[in-house]
Amino acid sequence: MIKSEDEVRKFGTTLGKQLEPNAVLALIGDLGTGKTTLTKYIAEGLGIKERIVSPTFTIVHEYRSGRLPLFHFDVYRLESAEDLFEIGAEEYFYAGGVSVVEWADQVAEILPDETLCIFLEYGKNEGERIYRCTF
Repeated sequence: MIKSEDEVRKFGTTLGKQLEPNAVLALIGDLGTGKTTLTKYIAEGLGIKERIVSPTFTIVHEYRSGRLPLFHFDVYRLESAEDLFEIGAEEYFYAGGVSVVEWADQVAEILPDETLCIFLEYGKNEGERIYRCTF
């Protein structure tokens, strides 16, 4: 259980420090569960210096100032997994960086088999989140 933004930061930065090249991280959760906030702290753990913002309208943002590049996807507006394939997602997945995909359940069939998943849910109290990880 994540009880505060400080705990999100600790979890995200620790994860970012541990991720290897070509890691694909799927974030799955309702609106407002903190997918972009978690991505911000993963980026911090990777040493990314740029400000992390949601790529809702551009689908993907690239950040290259850290120990590994970060490719941040928001696939909420895509019609299908095929749309993600058409923008070259597979090239990003194997470009030596870390790919974080928000709303990944919408494109699950195109994600690599070794994708790491985090399911984000609301906790019982205000500001609490539950992270269920497949790794």
